[in-house]
Amino acid sequence: MKTQILKSLQTLILLLLLTAFFSSTNTKAEEKQTHRQTKKTYIIHMDKSTMPSTFSDHLNWFDSSLKSASATAEILYTYKHVVHGFSTRLTPQEAETLANQPGILSVTPELRYKLHTTRTPQFLGLDKSTTLLPASQQQSQVIIGVLDTGVWPELKSLDDTGLGPVPATWKGECEVGSNMNSSHCNRKLVGARFFSKGYESALGPVDLSTESKSARDDEGHGSHTLTTAAGSVVPEASFFGLASGTARGMAPQARVAVYKVCWLGGCFSSDIAAGIDKAIEDGVNVLSMSIGGSLMEYYRDIIAIGTFSATSHGILVSMSAGNGGPSSSTLSNVAPWITTVGAGTLDRDFPAYITLGNGKTYTGASLYSGKPLPDSPLPLVYAGNASNSSVGYLCLQDSLIPEKVSGKVVICERGGNPRVEKGLVVKLAGGAGMILANNEAYGEELVADPHLLPAASLGQKSSQILKSYVSSSVNPTAKIAFVGTHLEVQPSPVVAAFSSRGPNALTPKILKPDLIAPGVNILAGWTGAVGPTGLTADDRHVSFNIISGTSMSCPHVSGLAAIVKGAHPQWSPAAIRSALMTTAYTSYKNGAAIEDVATGQPATPFDYGAGHVNPVAALDPGLVYDADVEDYLGFFCALNYTSFQIKLAARRDFTCDPKRVYRVEDFNYPSFAVALETASGIGGGSDAPHTVKYSRVLTNVGAPGTYKASVVPLGDSNVKIVVEPGTLSFAQEYEKKSYTVSFTYTSKPSGTSSFARLEWTDGKHRVASPIAFSWT
Repeated sequence: MKTQILKSLQTLILLLLLTAFFSSTNTKAEEKQTHRQTKKTYIIHMDKSTMPSTFSDHLNWFDSSLKSASATAEILYTYKHVVHGFSTRLTPQEAETLANQPGILSVTPELRYKLHTTRTPQFLGLDKSTTLLPASQQQSQVIIGVLDTGVWPELKSLDDTGLGPVPATWKGECEVGSNMNSSHCNRKLVGARFFSKGYESALGPVDLSTESKSARDDEGHGSHTLTTAAGSVVPEASFFGLASGTARGMAPQARVAVYKVCWLGGCFSSDIAAGIDKAIEDGVNVLSMSIGGSLMEYYRDIIAIGTFSATSHGILVSMSAGNGGPSSSTLSNVAPWITTVGAGTLDRDFPAYITLGNGKTYTGASLYSGKPLPDSPLPLVYAGNASNSSVGYLCLQDSLIPEKVSGKVVICERGGNPRVEKGLVVKLAGGAGMILANNEAYGEELVADPHLLPAASLGQKSSQILKSYVSSSVNPTAKIAFVGTHLEVQPSPVVAAFSSRGPNALTPKILKPDLIAPGVNILAGWTGAVGPTGLTADDRHVSFNIISGTSMSCPHVSGLAAIVKGAHPQWSPAAIRSALMTTAYTSYKNGAAIEDVATGQPATPFDYGAGHVNPVAALDPGLVYDADVEDYLGFFCALNYTSFQIKLAARRDFTCDPKRVYRVEDFNYPSFAVALETASGIGGGSDAPHTVKYSRVLTNVGAPGTYKASVVPLGDSNVKIVVEPGTLSFAQEYEKKSYTVSFTYTSKPSGTSSFARLEWTDGKHRVASPIAFSWT
């Protein structure tokens, strides 16, 4: 136990040292930053209604306001939809001066965000012939905008064969840049733009020897997310023979538009804001963003502000929940107008068998496809015993002693640096192979990687046995055998260990994530600029790559939302999200609850939200929880936002009605997050019952019918749940009916949270909402 605590402390110290080191040195981009430290980028939000009459044009007003604070500053971008304003480079003193000028609502410093980094259609049931699936011509009218690292336009996944003319509503374009011209777009890839001004202002000009100053993808992430969402059908796709079959995105007939806002140095908020602004103007229907950062109040968060504007224009926004799991309260992108997506597994894996010298065999995972290890056992060594570093077990760069690892299989532990980089470190030190051992944080999660040497990952329990074997054996040995692709893995899905979890730290009464979708070992299109690991030493080139993250689950939902939008073009973003959430499932066909791979125990709504997406059912949900801009303004009032703060968040003048009671409990969300006080905080003693009420409105989007409510407790909650009325009858389409849910309790159960599930059913449809109780 002491050894584990010591290792955890050592790892934490190392990460802090690495963060400090890499923030000041080591990369070209950051070296360029030194002469720019006196200035930084700010996003300026102007009050549109206060433009003086002496100005006939807002751009002239922007320029005049800027010049009043700085004679040398230039406008980087102007914004029409995300905010009414512009971005520019200023010193802190100039920013303060500008903030005090008339008509300035806010001067917000630039933030840097990060990316949340074939079998799927079958797993989701999209390969089945069903009359529920909309006709392809409906789907082809939907345009998905992807904000990411760009696109590799030569991919077969972007073939436009069979697609009709570009929708007449489309106003975007294919921007010309380095290694990219207008002919790279077609009827599938209908637009491609790039936004680098914020990035270049912070880190210097784009280095054309390493990345393209255009929408071309030099990193791979953007091509992968885009083709996951809406890649065309590509037969005989695979990754070096693994995961072979027909590859296709979730909505293969939908159109895609690329907005490159992320570069090798990161994703800067001024560029992201410009990308969202243009996507709204261009006419996208769905916005997919596998990007995240820290939480902050909605009126201070440029992504929350930008996506609110997109939602108000009828655009569904799908975003990744983050890769901070399995720790609680690690979510990104929690605004209630954003569909927040966590990650689960597929029923496919890539097993590797590790056989020890004692004859025992353990199953791991790997995407290694090169020359295999010899069939005879090789010496096995623990990296911590082959290094002079106190954290040598992590296999960091130059940490291994070649004489101690040469020709051996090396055990490295997860954490500290990328998994594939650990394999490269072993290879450069002369190691023959690697076993990547999970620790407690990753549990039994097996993420397969395209290692540069024979290597496999191993779950925590097997890793513990492996390390015990090495420490107790005089001459430990091991063999690693790679066995390809394994289908119909059960149980599946399970919640990925890395998937960020609730509760929602910013707004606890809004349950997040909203749902989960496939995000582990996903095959999709890849850039031709780098190898599958992204490492400089990787000179392999592939058209498809297999990677994992909530970055991968987000575009699944983006594509599925496009299918629903194609089938129901008149539905609002909130209605589409509701359909995806209330039809999601939380148990396997045998009735057992979806598992959390990090614990091996049943997962909860803090892990999966409403459950795992079920797209075919989402096309016919029966009822939906709808919401419009007025509902979101009421939500701001419930947060006690001032009129000024609402104007920052929503770009409109709005005053909360002093005669109305605004409560987050009454915001029309498809799930329930119920904060309950402990007995000491209730008042009246521990035996005095306390009741909390939530209200909701359901809209009928199906045939007339009568729905009955039922509540299923999930574990011990000590909470009595009453739904009033318990029956709702709908006589026509789009009819609305309201109900309340009362939660009555007298004492706190064991633990800090408990759960239940509310379902409305008419015998055909099942409209389900998770309920998560947290005790304060």
